Amino acid sequence: MKLSRRGLLATTAGVAASAAPARAATGQAAPARGGRRLRTGFERLAADGYALLRGQRVGIVTNPTGVTRDVRHIVDVMHADRRVELTAVFGPEHGFRGTAQAGGSEGRYEDPATGLPVYDTYLKSGRPLADVFTASGVDTVVFDIQDVGARFYTYIWTLYDCMEAAQLAGKRFVVLDRPNPVTGRAALGPVLHKEFATFVGRQPISQAHGMTVAELARLFDGEFLTAPVELATVRMTGWRRSDFYDAAGLPWVPPSPNMPTPDTALVYAGTCLFEGTNLSEGRGTTRPFELLGAEGVDGRWAAAANGLALPGVRFREAYFAPTFSKFQGRTVGGVQIHVHDRAAFDPVRTGIALLVTARQVWSGFAWRPDHWIDKLTGSPRVRTMIDAGAGTDEVVAGWREELTAFRRVRERYLLYR
Repeated sequence: MKLSRRGLLATTAGVAASAAPARAATGQAAPARGGRRLRTGFERLAADGYALLRGQRVGIVTNPTGVTRDVRHIVDVMHADRRVELTAVFGPEHGFRGTAQAGGSEGRYEDPATGLPVYDTYLKSGRPLADVFTASGVDTVVFDIQDVGARFYTYIWTLYDCMEAAQLAGKRFVVLDRPNPVTGRAALGPVLHKEFATFVGRQPISQAHGMTVAELARLFDGEFLTAPVELATVRMTGWRRSDFYDAAGLPWVPPSPNMPTPDTALVYAGTCLFEGTNLSEGRGTTRPFELLGAEGVDGRWAAAANGLALPGVRFREAYFAPTFSKFQGRTVGGVQIHVHDRAAFDPVRTGIALLVTARQVWSGFAWRPDHWIDKLTGSPRVRTMIDAGAGTDEVVAGWREELTAFRRVRERYLLYR
């Protein structure tokens, strides 16, 4: 018997499903903590026989995080299932299969595993991205990527750009929801000012948004798109806003090369600000965004940060030699962040406190010459206040009014309690 590539994938998937526990075959989730069962948007879509996509030529925006709980990629699963007509894949920053580093993508190619055409969305928006969707011939664009909860993590702006392009191209848009790994309890930090919009922040949301991608899609559609897109969201079941990622019972796949663990995501909304300085943010180490430092920094920084008694976190004097990025191959001094009470931990406040104390104890402290910090924080305010000698409390108080306003808007689009 001769099998096509699609037939072989279908046979393999069938064998895998029959060998797995019954809940994997039926799309049911394993029990999470407290006996709850979390089911992702994809699990619910598949369990319903892809009814939402019936009769549609489907393209999917995804990356290595688009996996089932038995770590099969959903593109492979959907391609092997005759109930859905998957005809294209769209790759974001780092690529569909995740081979590119920060600021890179995989380009246009044919996926070796499925034979599907893979289109590059990175740094495309508006009409050029709409033209990509049109050229692909799809009727519906599906989005399924694991986010980490920070405004400057670019996948949420890939979501925004793809929604805008789908509207321009006359395509349906479906978002499959996944957990916010650092909870959805609260929005934190400064809100982007529109004049500082870039790919690390297209629209005025807070630095830590406290939303899932489906909630963000509803917010984008209701508040920021110039015309509404034909939007459908497939929400999770069994997720609560207070849940951290380990409550989900899901495997963690690094969404990008420097996001290796949920612990990284926990601190990222604050310590990514060090990309806007001359200190290393830990790229090129096994603990990116948890290790921070520079040549000439010593134990005074950890002592100063610990002296603030920030809730939920302690700082260890640390020395490391990045294998790439800033200070490649050179030993630097700094801190390692140790979160001991993640429910009390505030990543944005902690990031500001580390900037303030770094400037106080190290005479070599400097912002990046292009003022990238303004793009990350959403305005010049954080930079200018720290330069003027403001303390952590004063800097944090500076965004209180705009954050309160954003929280009111955000509340209208939440799907979970």
